Amino acid sequence: MDVEERLELVARNTAEIITREELRELLETEEHPHAYWGFECSGPMHIGMGLVCGLKMLDLVKAGFRFTVFLADWHSWINNKLGGDLEKIRLVGRYFRECFEALGLRGPGVRYLWASDLVSDPEYWRKVILVAKSATLRRVRRALPIMGRSLEATDVETAWLIYPCMQAADIFHMEVEVACAGVDQRKVHMLTRDVAEKLRWRKPICLHTPLLMGLAGPGAALEGTFDEDERLNMRIRSKMSKSVPGGCIYVHDQPDEIRAKLRKAYCPAKQVEDNPVLELARLVVFPALGRLDVDRPEKYGGPVSYESYAELEADFTSGALHPLDLKNAVADALADILKPVREHFARKPELLEAVRALELTR
Repeated sequence: MDVEERLELVARNTAEIITREELRELLETEEHPHAYWGFECSGPMHIGMGLVCGLKMLDLVKAGFRFTVFLADWHSWINNKLGGDLEKIRLVGRYFRECFEALGLRGPGVRYLWASDLVSDPEYWRKVILVAKSATLRRVRRALPIMGRSLEATDVETAWLIYPCMQAADIFHMEVEVACAGVDQRKVHMLTRDVAEKLRWRKPICLHTPLLMGLAGPGAALEGTFDEDERLNMRIRSKMSKSVPGGCIYVHDQPDEIRAKLRKAYCPAKQVEDNPVLELARLVVFPALGRLDVDRPEKYGGPVSYESYAELEADFTSGALHPLDLKNAVADALADILKPVREHFARKPELLEAVRALELTR
């Protein structure tokens, strides 16, 4: 795979890369650069995390990257996930690893690392302090939406202010060359790049993926303000979340559950913008399968196969493809993509059941 092929694989379906020129230079000079993605351990994994993030991590691994999946247990504790119970947080972290491994994130190019593995090193905390000394309180507070906290939050724990400094220090301490995240993490990545410039440390390239919209659509939004940009704020508020009833699909959902959830999904006829079912096709189905097969009766046009998202969008926009047929096709495709996760937990149900039990007792 040449540099251009690697670049296109890494860049496909991203919201932004800061900067693409730096990424090209990295690929021209490094055969196996280092990338990472950090995850709070907070409960069952939905497909926004498992497939949008998971497929992008697989793209980087295929492009020759060494990839660290960072299980942010200390960050989850600071953010009061699962009541701040580290034992429960680590249980979810182990479950996350098994979900990702079932989806293909395993092998010599992939490692799983706990935040606990970093915090035992005094040098890590020196970097946290240096980051904090290089940023103003106002700048750090503006980054709190990375924790799912509104910019308008008033009852701010002092520990929350450590979180953005730790996230920046994670990147420096692990010597990450490409930091990956959803676009809702943009503020802390810009903080990290600014700090790197001040301290004359290596500036990370930042790769941001789109936020998968919840199935209920833009009307079912979380409360709060998470970015000054109105459009990005709405995307963050509308992203797939288990906090919105009926808004998400879990990576271990059964096919009939997936179909039932998709049937209820927001999907206005001929509407492309803010259509979560089309987003699933664009961000998940085509990257994973390369096609979408629609099995419909002859009286409604008969079966049709789309070899590209552009073809699918054109038919949907024109009205040639009905929303129900799109929903059924996407549901079948997701059930196929997620089959390895279902099979994994069918063989090892104990960990999944323990995570489900945590949700019931919260």
